[in-house]
Amino acid sequence: MIVERILQWMQSAPVSRRAEAAHALARAYLYSPLADEERDGVEATMTVLLDDPAPDVRLALADAIADSDKAPHHLVLALAADQVQVAALVAERSPLLLDAELVDLVGTREPAVQIAVARRPVVSRAVAAALSEVAEPEACVELLCNPGARIARFSLDRIVERHGGHPELRDLLLSRADLPVEIRQALVSRLAFALRDWAVDGLWLAPERAEAVTRDACERMTIAMSFEAPADEIPALVERLIAADELTPALLIRAVACGQQLFFETALASLTGVPRERVGALLRSGRTASLHALLAKARLPERTFAAFEAAADVLRTIEGDDAGSDYRRATHLIDAILSRFDARPDRELDQILALLRRFATDAKRAAARDYIAAMVQAA
Repeated sequence: MIVERILQWMQSAPVSRRAEAAHALARAYLYSPLADEERDGVEATMTVLLDDPAPDVRLALADAIADSDKAPHHLVLALAADQVQVAALVAERSPLLLDAELVDLVGTREPAVQIAVARRPVVSRAVAAALSEVAEPEACVELLCNPGARIARFSLDRIVERHGGHPELRDLLLSRADLPVEIRQALVSRLAFALRDWAVDGLWLAPERAEAVTRDACERMTIAMSFEAPADEIPALVERLIAADELTPALLIRAVACGQQLFFETALASLTGVPRERVGALLRSGRTASLHALLAKARLPERTFAAFEAAADVLRTIEGDDAGSDYRRATHLIDAILSRFDARPDRELDQILALLRRFATDAKRAAARDYIAAMVQAA
């Protein structure tokens, strides 16, 4: 009888009162001791309220049941298919929505609903993957800000691929301590080339000069990142560079000249299909013919062989497997490589020697900055 009276009253009641009644009914259903028949009547009434023409009524109903795991599932699903404001409330808060239902909301609803899903207290890897695949940048930003989101590496890849140029999103990614080095490098590379385009469009630099400066900056940043990255992330970094056509002979010469032996060995292993341990053994063997065969299999230009040979020769003289791992030691290493290369009668003087000299300049400037910074910090 009470339910019948409520329904009759709602036919003529103002919207604000109907919204209050909808909220009260839902709270009674969830938290009041009701007989089975009464509970059925309240549930039926709430179901009828889904057809109320006023969004405020449905919003009040959604607000009352959104946080409960005892709400009728059909009400939650119906409200999730409602207008954006109503759907977003349920999408963000309801614990009853399955991952499959959330994935469907992400793929078929407006950005506001995608944002709501990204803000959920817990976002599974499957839902995060769906967001990374189809969501707008704003939803991806919310996902990255959510400490309860479990985001797989491939999802981070997709976010970078789709929205890597979005400034706020890029900054959020770069601030993550757990960001894999290959994704960090991809973001920095995209930023560098965006700045290149800006400089060219603004007539600040000629296209050829802008391209050269950008490539050089990206290579320096890539090597610096490789020194800071865990060893097990280097293969993924190399594969990303190969896929992006950024693993150039100049980058490899820079790597070996800076003493980044792990990166160099991993790159040669990927380019040739030879296991990295075997590559390392060949580099340490001192056999010129074997080294040249490996470089040829990697399809590196023959004119670069002398530089790699000189570098491998110098690296063999350094004691300890990790002797070249400190970037500050590159200034001594590259001086030795330059001296060894400069003494070769068969070198191509102009191009390779000029490249090594430029790398030496970069290495010494970096070493000087580190040295002064250490002195200032110790003072």
